[in-house]
Amino acid sequence: MGRLDIPLHSIAFAPREDLHGRVVDSSAEGFATAMVISVHSFLRLIRRAEPLMAAGGTCMSVSFFGSSRVVEHYNLMGPVKAALESAVRYSAAELGDKNIRVHALSPGPLATRAASGIDHFDELMAAAARRAPTHQLATIADIGAMAAFLASPEARNLTGGIHAIDGGYSITA
Repeated sequence: MGRLDIPLHSIAFAPREDLHGRVVDSSAEGFATAMVISVHSFLRLIRRAEPLMAAGGTCMSVSFFGSSRVVEHYNLMGPVKAALESAVRYSAAELGDKNIRVHALSPGPLATRAASGIDHFDELMAAAARRAPTHQLATIADIGAMAAFLASPEARNLTGGIHAIDGGYSITA
């Protein structure tokens, strides 16, 4: 493989006992595990991709609204996703002169394997759909369309963004 254009990071994990408990009760080991798997793995991906991106490109990760607002039952993943979003901004600043753009895709609640570990996730999804101005949740296709745009030449002057793809869920109180 001599060239890489668009690495996408979409992995997150926290030990069940730390994910389902209060943030202040999380164990140091559980917190560290969540940070290494959910955040540092993105930085490692970028570090390994960078030499293969001599012509530039776009690195993306997946975040969630719970990074900046308290979302019931999201617990430890909130601070972890906040750290991921900060890593996106710092990486974008560091790699901009190499024409490597960095973004976070931030869909609303999605039915994914990772999300299945969150307590009351079905209730969270239903509430989000009711609250979103469009009254619908983002689909995998919506996220793919945003990723395709961010990786396209038309987005050449965008970097460091946290892009909400959530039917307006994140703009409501």
